[in-house]
Amino acid sequence: MILQRYISLNLLKGWLLALVVLGAVFGLINFTAELDSAERDYNALAAARYTLYILPNQLVELAPVIVLLGSIVALSSLGRGNELTVMSTSGFGRGPLLAALLVPTLVLMLGLWAAMEYVTPQLQQAAEEERKRLRHGDSTFLPGGGVWSSDGRRYIRLGGLSRDNEPLRISLFEFDETDRLVRYLRAESALVSEDRRWLFRRLREKRLVDGEFQSRPWKELEIANLWSPAELPTLRLAGSNMNLSVLYNYTQYLQSTGQPAERSQHRFWQKLMMPMTVFAMVLLATPLGASVSAGRDRSLGLNIGIGAVLGIVFYLGAQIIFALGQLLQWNIPLVAALPAIIIALCALLMLRRMRW
Repeated sequence: MILQRYISLNLLKGWLLALVVLGAVFGLINFTAELDSAERDYNALAAARYTLYILPNQLVELAPVIVLLGSIVALSSLGRGNELTVMSTSGFGRGPLLAALLVPTLVLMLGLWAAMEYVTPQLQQAAEEERKRLRHGDSTFLPGGGVWSSDGRRYIRLGGLSRDNEPLRISLFEFDETDRLVRYLRAESALVSEDRRWLFRRLREKRLVDGEFQSRPWKELEIANLWSPAELPTLRLAGSNMNLSVLYNYTQYLQSTGQPAERSQHRFWQKLMMPMTVFAMVLLATPLGASVSAGRDRSLGLNIGIGAVLGIVFYLGAQIIFALGQLLQWNIPLVAALPAIIIALCALLMLRRMRW
């Protein structure tokens, strides 16, 4: 038990070291890029605050690479001091070694799921809102100038959001079976209810009547089956920055309204399966760093170099798998889990041949 705690503690130190190093590198890159685009009230202090807020989300996405490098560093350091050799010869078997590594790994996996749901998306959203407010003077900006949605033959465009997440500059288009425009609405704002009903306010409606459009102003008009109040703030973010529950609900909404939902599904399953990839990375790092011969055969720097190369290969390979999965329309959960499965199989094969 004492040896397991000692190994677990060193593993945590290795993860922390990799986290600090990669966090400093990416933080410096982000901060430099933000300084180049500073304007209005968006000064160096605001850029630094924005960098700190978005960094946790980036580090969560890099968690598999961080864990791989940190685990190799921790285990190679123990091997370099011949501590692993002493443990092996004293009867400390491969099973207790894996148990010492997997206990903190399981805790980390739970922490990553919690962070993706309750921490990093909220920080990312706060950072984006503050930057838009300081650089553009308001909080009514949406990526790409607006967001589109469809429900059958009805298409809706949301032009902006207020600070209180009130929809602004809303356009609605309705078409008949011959794809002819039969109705157009333009509203200044809307009140949103929990059942996805929007009460449009200060709007003008145009309807096709006898081949001609007739215009009519409305004070209020209710439209059903649009975005829910919980989903509106996430429209400011890319899908990869949404928290898991909102991304899942938004995917269900797209499917229920007959809209393309594959991209949202891929994002959701990739985020959900990422902690499983972390688990596989720890398994892979074990034979690379914990072999009792590693201290004699390879230097610490070489082990770190191997880990860095594997991290790059993993990232590129995962992107290729995800792209092929979307192109060939493979099963989405399987595509998301495939990198972790491949890594875990390679790790198990190496563990069987591990010298311990």
